[in-house]
Amino acid sequence: MDLDFEVVDLPPADHVEAGDEAPDFTRPLVNDEFWEDVALSDLLADAPVLLVFTPMDGAFPSTYIWNELRDRGMDEYGVQVVGVSISTPYEHMTTIEERGIESFAGLFSDPQNGVAEKYGISHSLDGMAGVSEPRPSVFLVAPDGTVEYAWVADEWPAFPDYDAVEDAVIGL
Repeated sequence: MDLDFEVVDLPPADHVEAGDEAPDFTRPLVNDEFWEDVALSDLLADAPVLLVFTPMDGAFPSTYIWNELRDRGMDEYGVQVVGVSISTPYEHMTTIEERGIESFAGLFSDPQNGVAEKYGISHSLDGMAGVSEPRPSVFLVAPDGTVEYAWVADEWPAFPDYDAVEDAVIGL
């Protein structure tokens, strides 16, 4: 297969694993109408969270991931589907509308990439001093804060095994 881009191996990541406690954080959570600061622990008080880290909005991996999760109806299994990226709230509002993911719980805006750093999945962008973004990752977090499922990309681009994600969500 002739790809229009190079597949790049990412360095090993010391990331949060299944069985670990999910690091809590507070960031602006954006939906299709507004945003407000929300803590992950506040969301977990309502239901489990499928925490999805993507590169910046508009990047093809982000687009593909959101389309696949939407098409699978991942939010219909009793979990809150929540994204995290370095994109601004304004970019997130556009992504929510363009991807048709208004039924998801929202997208956290994390321009300094601090949440990805807490999860051990920060990735420096080539040729951009001091600029990083999260590597594609998925964490299923139970209401008690325990990570029940974890997937982290080891190359770019890489995508989660959506069947495995769906099985983990159904099994929670």
